[in-house]
Amino acid sequence: MTNNSMSSLEKITDFKLTPLKEPRFLFTALAHYKQDGVEKTWEVVDASDSVAILIYHKEQDAFVLVKQFRPAVYLNNQKGVTIELCAGIVDKKLSLVDIAKEEIEEECGYKVDAKTIQKITSFHTSVGFAGSKQTLYYVEVDESMRVGEGGGVDAEMIDVVYLPTKEAKDFIYDESIAKTPGLMFAFMWWLEKYSR
Repeated sequence: MTNNSMSSLEKITDFKLTPLKEPRFLFTALAHYKQDGVEKTWEVVDASDSVAILIYHKEQDAFVLVKQFRPAVYLNNQKGVTIELCAGIVDKKLSLVDIAKEEIEEECGYKVDAKTIQKITSFHTSVGFAGSKQTLYYVEVDESMRVGEGGGVDAEMIDVVYLPTKEAKDFIYDESIAKTPGLMFAFMWWLEKYSR
């Protein structure tokens, strides 16, 4: 796996948890309901739906991925750095494809035509506490489509990384790398559909 650039993702200090007072993207609640006449409660998070995009770089025969710090992962492994698909929450009045197109440019630096973005499927994530919906897309890029370095917006700290497709299967099963189930599913989808 190759990095497009290096950042200070591994230099996390002074990490602590405090109560969430004015949430912007997540809202916690206690759900009350009856199941077969039995009253129950469950702690839930109302989280935004999202899009994720498997980006295949034709010239490099590699997937374009993002490396970033995730505080929730840090709580579990004291590193917090993940390798993920390019993704973004649905937080604006655009079509899902247009949000995907925007994320590809902001996070990875490639300008794509919305017509070339192919929907793979959608599914619910974090079903034990959030259940938000993620729509998964696929797109192919080459260097003629590069318009920037990527890295995100609004002080996001995102590194663009390239994973050769021949390393994808080993990557899926490498438990030392923090990654999402959506990324693993996308790789399996691609391997089944395009692997030669």
